[in-house]
Amino acid sequence: MLGIDEIEKLLPHRYPFLLVDRILEIEEGKRIVGIKNVTANEPFFPGHFPGHKVMPGVLIIEALAQVGCILLLVTTGDAEKVIYFMSMDKVKFRKNVVPGDQLKLEIVVTRRRDRIWRVEGKAFVDGNVVTEGEFQAYVTDIKISELGGKNK
Repeated sequence: MLGIDEIEKLLPHRYPFLLVDRILEIEEGKRIVGIKNVTANEPFFPGHFPGHKVMPGVLIIEALAQVGCILLLVTTGDAEKVIYFMSMDKVKFRKNVVPGDQLKLEIVVTRRRDRIWRVEGKAFVDGNVVTEGEFQAYVTDIKISELGGKNK
């Protein structure tokens, strides 16, 4: 549904911190599914861990957050808004993610109150949950361009 060019118009993140390659499904205000292809060339693998490459769990959480951010930006209709991650709860890491894996990242909105969004996120590899948790984010009135950033 959205390729990397469209994703870069929505998110301010860039290599090596852009962790979403494609968006497959969007139900505005409800749900989104994205993809992160994990390659051996990821910049974190040389140090995590030498001889035993494992994607850091915190980066899987960040990939989920980025997919969630896309949902919020598409739903609010303002791709310039800054969204801040507020909390993580009940986070579980169930399996290692390694080079060659494809993360399927699913976010479902569980509650929305004014500018605060609560979502459940799950990351899958080959249909198996590898990471899951509950997250909360805040949609600000701040525009990315006001901070000196650009989305293009």
